[in-house]
Amino acid sequence: MHLFTLDRAQWLAQPIGTVFPFFAAAENLEAITPPWLGFKILTPQPIAMHAGTLIDYRIKLHGLPMRWRTEITSWEPPFKFVDAQLKGPYRRWIHTHTFEERDGGTLCRDHVEYAVPGGVVIERLFVRRQVEAIFAYRQQVLTQRFGGR
Repeated sequence: MHLFTLDRAQWLAQPIGTVFPFFAAAENLEAITPPWLGFKILTPQPIAMHAGTLIDYRIKLHGLPMRWRTEITSWEPPFKFVDAQLKGPYRRWIHTHTFEERDGGTLCRDHVEYAVPGGVVIERLFVRRQVEAIFAYRQQVLTQRFGGR
């Protein structure tokens, strides 16, 4: 299985005490996910976040509906949490979110390790562009919400 990574960093102009609770509320994931994914949380809300929390979603990839289930595998408020796909479109998806107070705001980092069916060819032709577009949308929405660069 060939593993790929995506790393993003974004400084938000709000303190960690404001930024982390936004991420800790699972329902906010819909707000930072592009509309073209048709993203919907299926798990009844509110969702108590902690290590071991399971969250079910519905998404559309290329118009095809599919289910996605993640588990919060690490929960260290307000500095870090990790979600890992248990079921979904990827062969592997582990997303580490970290938060650090910096320059009067919060430095948010995303590290994603993923693998896809079809390996390198499918990742380069289809998946990488889509993952980058999802994170670009997310950064835009977060900048509008919290200010930043």
